[in-house]
Formats: sequence, structure tokens, C-alpha cells
Amino acid sequence: MIQALPEGVRVRLLHSVYGDPRAAAELVALLSDRQSAGLDPLPTEPASLAPQLLRALRAEIRSLPDDTRLLLLLAAADQYPVATHAFSRAVTAARLDTRPLERAETAGVAHFGTGGVVFRDTWTRIAAYESGSPADRRDVHRLLARVLHGDGESPRRSWHRGAGALGPSARLVAELRGAADKARRTGQPALARALLERAATLCPDPAERSRLVTRAAADAWQAGDGDRARRLVADGTADDALSGLFALRSGNATEAFDALLGAVAHRARTGGRNDSPDGEGAPGDFPDGEGRRSDSRDGEGTPGDSSCGEGTRSDSSDGERAPSDSRDAEGTPSDSSDEERAPSDSSGGAPGDSSDGGVTSGDRGASFDPGAHLLASATEAAIYTGDLRRCREAARVAERLGVASPGTLGGLAAAFEGRYEDARDLLQAAAGRCGPGGDPTLLVHAGIAALMLGDHTRAATATLRAAASARARGATGVQAQAMEFRAYADFWTGRPQAGRAAATEALHQAYATGQDNGACHLQAALAMFAAITGDADVCRERAAAARSYALARGLGLPAALAQWALAFLDLTDGRFAGAAARLRALAGFGPGHGHRAIRHLATPHYVEAAVRTGDTRIARAAHADYHRWATVVRSPDDLALSARCRALLAPGEEAVEHYRTALALHARGTRDFERARTELLFGSALRRLRHRTEARDRLYSALEAFDHFGAPHCAARARAELRALGAPAAPTHSADPATRLTAQQLLVARMVAEGATNREIAARLALSPRTIDHHLRGVFTRLGIRSRIDLVRLIAGSEVP
Repeated sequence: MIQALPEGVRVRLLHSVYGDPRAAAELVALLSDRQSAGLDPLPTEPASLAPQLLRALRAEIRSLPDDTRLLLLLAAADQYPVATHAFSRAVTAARLDTRPLERAETAGVAHFGTGGVVFRDTWTRIAAYESGSPADRRDVHRLLARVLHGDGESPRRSWHRGAGALGPSARLVAELRGAADKARRTGQPALARALLERAATLCPDPAERSRLVTRAAADAWQAGDGDRARRLVADGTADDALSGLFALRSGNATEAFDALLGAVAHRARTGGRNDSPDGEGAPGDFPDGEGRRSDSRDGEGTPGDSSCGEGTRSDSSDGERAPSDSRDAEGTPSDSSDEERAPSDSSGGAPGDSSDGGVTSGDRGASFDPGAHLLASATEAAIYTGDLRRCREAARVAERLGVASPGTLGGLAAAFEGRYEDARDLLQAAAGRCGPGGDPTLLVHAGIAALMLGDHTRAATATLRAAASARARGATGVQAQAMEFRAYADFWTGRPQAGRAAATEALHQAYATGQDNGACHLQAALAMFAAITGDADVCRERAAAARSYALARGLGLPAALAQWALAFLDLTDGRFAGAAARLRALAGFGPGHGHRAIRHLATPHYVEAAVRTGDTRIARAAHADYHRWATVVRSPDDLALSARCRALLAPGEEAVEHYRTALALHARGTRDFERARTELLFGSALRRLRHRTEARDRLYSALEAFDHFGAPHCAARARAELRALGAPAAPTHSADPATRLTAQQLLVARMVAEGATNREIAARLALSPRTIDHHLRGVFTRLGIRSRIDLVRLIAGSEVP
């Protein structure tokens, strides 16, 4: 039965039952029709997830002696639902004898190790806790609270104090709320959520209780527990910002934009005030709890900051931490101390909270402006819908209200109005803010801006750092969102296999955290990866799933990306009329069905398909606009593709120089896959012009690149062109690398063999390190090798002079 559920529901269900097949089978039968369809949140409490399984396990626990059950209860309370790692200290403080645990080990329930009690499985641990009487549970919580007095243990001590309380207590509510703020500042939103839920249980004031529940919902969402967040928000105060965030990631993006922009206006009108008696900010002040900041210095980046340039892959571990299980409130042994968590800012506290909260260097000195970050979320909603007119609307609202807007918002609005120079300047400023340790959302926006500028290296850096920063702050949901936009950088830079693996992992994470809109975007990205690698069945399946979901929710971005993937598949398989028709339709789609940015990115493919079908009138107009943007932003990759379009549209020999210009520009860029496609098109044109020698070299170079990228359908086209030329479908390599490399490549290869680094070679040849890297990739491709060591051996063995 579980296989019949939608993929997102299936992933969330297995996540909610800790992967236990017994609990999963039981829960499937308990779901309502709306829950099975993914319309309503899944249950979150153990008794609602697997009541029969729990009943059987509780009976097993109760069959054990009283002293054994007491120790198991103490161990379970130390681990569930908040992990505090104080069992040994509690045993020592209470002078308990641990020998009765031998009975639990004999029964196969748990065993005692150096790290404490290890239960047979998660559900046994839950049963051990729930089998205790309310009085016994309160007693063990109080005992654990007494022994938690180390540095950084105050939030967990407060949790146990709250769990050991008999009834409502305003004093404990204040303590728990303060502990939640501290947990949030130190990157533990799941712990903050648990503390606030307990505070709400103990709160005597109904209005305050409702506010605590709403704030807990925001923390649950940030921690990646989407089902719990939705259940909590239903019991809390109405909050447009939180509702807008939920709609942005799992509902209708147009409704999300309206709610978020309304929240910006409301906050500006009220000055950020709310009805909280202690002056706390409303949960909507930080709708995803990420500690967002609006200062342009965030992330240490400035326009042109070299930290976003080379060395992208080395940043994948900036602040990296393994994601914790949000259901156990940071329940991993490494989380026993707040100081062990990566620092974050004080986004969860009251606006104006002066506590530094361990902010990173990227955040230090920045002012906390929740309104600006609500506007950032509204920008994301406009991006997802594809209704870029609403960016202009949001920019005007921000200007009228005096709210600082993200550079992506102003850049998109300017681009929509045709003010390309202004758009470039705003996007460059946004893309420059991608230093390590910065705010995750601003880093995602830096990546989006870099993609629009055609700077794939900076986009990859920004999105990787966004994921790392989100991981360090416990913002599980933002990790998947960062990978959505990282996929665009991976499409064309020669990493389709690695990019597909990363997108597949992010897809699972998006589903597990209840972000179905993000999952839809990743489905479309996976369709494009499948189109690039020639997996037609997967491409069509992924694209159909993405478009079906996207069109029902007004998500123009994934709908357009899926359409582009299908068109690219047609194009590379030689179905030019089909590709042209799909891309023409993409140009005509409005918001919610298409996307102007995707239409722009697909222009080179549309020109190629249109030329092959003899319909170039619209293609020439599309290319003119593409060339204007490429000229303004000065992206080598975009200029190269523009030159390729000129070559395709030019007659006969006139095309040759345009192709040469395109390849010269490709040498300065990073879109290696498109460079190979340019060589394929150039080789084909040279064959028709009877320039046989150069045509053969270009086609062999394209063939080797396609084989290296794992794109067999593109490689098949190169082989077909070689056969038409009368050349063998695979080059007959000489043993001497000198016969297979250009003069420049051979010079670089010799220097590498001598032990020089890319920077040293660049200095000696008066070239940039990026150009040397491009030449070295060409050497690897032409020689069929993967590393410098292989190159040294090959050159040494062939005795290159």
C-alpha cells in the first residue's frame, strides 16, 4: 500500500516512523484520503503514528522488573524527545544500581554501553518512556534537570524542568521561552520548538499560549518538520508571514506572494510591533527562523569578491554539520553542548535583542531587518511563479515603505522593464555577497543573481555555501532550496552525473521536509539532467511529474524548466520541429505556466532548432534580445552562445568566423558541455563547406567531450558526422600525446608534468588560472585521462620533447 502513495507522502511517512516497516504499514492504513493525497499533514505524535506497535512494545517493557523499567525510563527521558546525554550523571547522583539493566539486555530490549543505554530501536525507546507513569516521568525529568549544570546545558535543563512540572507556571514559561531563544541562536531550532511546545502546555494565558505555538511552528518548519509545523500553526495565532512561507514551499506561489507582501506592509505600518506583553517579535518576523539579515555586508562579500570565484568545491564543507533528526530535537551525541553547535545569529529572539548569539563573521555588524527578509521570500515567490511583473510591484511597495529590498528583486524588476544596465549592477551587487558563513537565504539569492549573470562558478560557490550555512544553523529546509539553484550551474559545466546525484539527494530532502514545491523544481532539474545524458524515458517521466504538479499550483519556473528539458531532448535527438514547437510555446506561456528567465536561457537552443526547420524570423528577434543581455553582463559563456547563434543564422563561409569567435569565448567560460556542442555544430558546418581536416578535428574533440560527460546521444551525433565525413567513428590515437594536443595544450601539459601548479603556469604564460584550467581540461579530454598523475605518466612514457 505504501508504494501507491505519492512520492512526497511516501518519503515523509517513512521519515515520520523512523524508517520502521511495521510502523509504516500501520500508519498507511490510518491515513485519511486527504493525508494520503498530501493535502493534510501527517500525524506527528507516536500514539497516532503506530498505536498497535506501541501497545505491544509497552507490554513487553512492563513485563520487566520495576527497577529495570525505572532505568529504562530514565534512559528514555534522557534521549526522547530531547536528547540531553546526562544518564550516567543522573545514575551517579541518585546512586542507582545499573545491574538491573542486564534483564533488559537478556530480553533484547536494550543494552548498556560506554555511551549510555542503547535501545533496540527508536520505537522501543519511545515505548520505554510512555510505559512510565506520569509521576515517574516527572521524577526522572527533575533528576536529569538537577545534573545538567554545565556550560551550554541550560536549554536542556529548562526542558527537563518544564517536563517535570505539575501544572501551569508563568515563571517556567518565561524560562522555557528564554531557553528556546538561546537554542535558536545557537542553531538548534528543533530544540527551540520542543521548548516552546512545552511552554505553551504550561502557559496559563490563552493568548500567549497561541503565540508560543505559532513561534514553535516557525521553529519546526526551520528544523525541517513540515507536518508538525502545519499542525502547530493551525492552533496558533493567524500569521500572514508564516502562511506565506508555507505556501511558498508547498502551496500556491501566487498566494504566497500576496501573503508575504501583505506581511511586509503590515510590519512596516506597525513598526514590527505585536501584542506580546514582553515585546517579542511575532513569529512572522522570521518566517523560516534562519537568522536573516539585510545588511549588504552579509557574508563578507562585495561585488567582485574573489571568495566567490575559484576554489568552489573546497567550500562545500564551510560550517558543515551532519543534519540532525528534527523529531528528536537535535538528538545526536555531538549536540550535548550549545558550544559544540555552529554559531548563528539571534534571529529567533525579539527584534532588537542585543545578544550577539555567536554570530559569524559574515553577519557581524549587520542590522536585523525582518521586513527585508519577508521581501526576499516574496521575491522567491515571484521567481517561482514566473510573474516578474510582481517583482516590479514588490520593489515599488518596498520603496514606498522604506524597506531595504534584496538585489535580486531590484535586478529582476529592472530586467523586466528592459533596463539591463541597472539590472546588471543590482545583480552583481547581490552576487558579490557570497562569503562563507553568511545568511543562507542571502547566499541563495547571491546564487540566483550569479546565474542570471552567467557566472556559474560564483553560483556554485554561493549555493554550496548557502547549504553549508543552513546546515550549521539547523535550517534543514534551506539546504534543499540551495541545491535547486545549484543544479543550474551543474547542467552545462561538465558535471551532469555528479549534479544529478546531488539533485536526487536534495529531492529526497525536500520531500522529507514537506517542501513539495522545491521537490517539483528538482524533478524538473532531474528531467534536464536526463535530457543532457540522453535518458529519454527518465526525462519524460520527470518532466511530466514536474509539469503536472507545477501547473496545478502556478509554478512557472519548474513548468518552464521541464518544458525546456523536453525540447532539449528533442533537439539532441534530431527532432528539430518538435524542439522548435516546444520552445515557441514556452515563449508564449504566461506566469504560472512559463518563465521569462528560462525562455531567455533557452534562446540558443531555440535558434538552433529554428534554423534546422527554416523558420528564423522569430529566432532572429529572440537572439537580438539575448545578445543585448550578454553584451551588458559581459559573460563569456553567454557571448559565446550568442556568437554561435550568429553562426547558425549566417550563410556559408560567413558562419566560420562566428564559430571561431564562439570557441574563443568558450575558452574563457565554464559551460564545457555547450562548448562541446558548439564544436559539434562547427564541425558539421565545416564538413558541409568541405573543410575536411578541421571538421574532423572539431568533431573528434566534441566526441571525446561527450563521451567524458556521459552524453551518448550527443556522442552518436558526432559519430554520425564523422561517418558522413568518411572518417572513423573513433579517433585512432597515436602513442605520442604531441600529435593529439594543440600547441598551447602541449605547453601546459609539459609544465604540469614538471610539477607546476595552475597559478604558476598562468604566471609564466601571462594567462588567467581559469584559462589554464580550461586548457588542462582539454588535455584530459583529448588524452582520455582523469588526473595530473595520469598526465605525468603518459608524457614521461612517450618522451615528449
